[in-house]
Amino acid sequence: MAMNIAIIGDFDEDYKLHLATNDAIEHAKRFIQSDVTTEWIPTDEIQGIPDELAKKYNGFFIAPGSPYKSMAGALSIIKYAREHKVPTIGTCGGFQHMVIEFARNVIGIADAEHAEHDPYASNLVVNPLSCNLKGAPLEVQITNAHSKAFEAYQSHSVTEQYYCNFGLNPDYEELFVKNHFDIVGTDEKKGARIMEIKHHPFFIGTLFVPQDNSTADKPHKLVTGFLKAAELHYNTTSEAASKLSGQLH
Repeated sequence: MAMNIAIIGDFDEDYKLHLATNDAIEHAKRFIQSDVTTEWIPTDEIQGIPDELAKKYNGFFIAPGSPYKSMAGALSIIKYAREHKVPTIGTCGGFQHMVIEFARNVIGIADAEHAEHDPYASNLVVNPLSCNLKGAPLEVQITNAHSKAFEAYQSHSVTEQYYCNFGLNPDYEELFVKNHFDIVGTDEKKGARIMEIKHHPFFIGTLFVPQDNSTADKPHKLVTGFLKAAELHYNTTSEAASKLSGQLH
């Protein structure tokens, strides 16, 4: 059986970053020589998602392309993945919604909001960036050598492509770090560009779009790291299911 990856987002065949997401997973899949199936799940089909559906996936890729049709749908699957330790990567809009979910359900900011959805909200945890990064390649410093991001890159400095106008509001950074959603990559102005939860198999958000830098010859290291984590999750859950089946019989 193949492991299953769900891509959370509202697929648009004319949006190059959605096509790049498919390609990057395919590049990484061939690199690790693993049997992987992928399925795009529209966000407006996720709200109230039953555990039985979520359990069929070994990893979640929270895609760029927000605002999503259903913010609640995207947040519900992110919450499931975080709580059930299912490997997850979110890029651009995916990063932003991972931040919102964590703020609401872990930090306790029930009305944490995204400026793209409600620019006049009291707690704009995701707000407009001080400078427009859309379409710009920028250097990212990996600030934590013990992070999964550094493990994937094996470098303290990388150059990535941005398409975002929104990011983590610096006023809330301390609360995230205090609650162990760590900032492990920053730009030259020290803005949060990579975040991850340490005690999770793989829960990484990037404000940039790593899949845009992936090629068949050089699969992106973060996407490859995500698939490796998903493969481990698949093997572990399959082994546990097999043992349980043996015990029942």
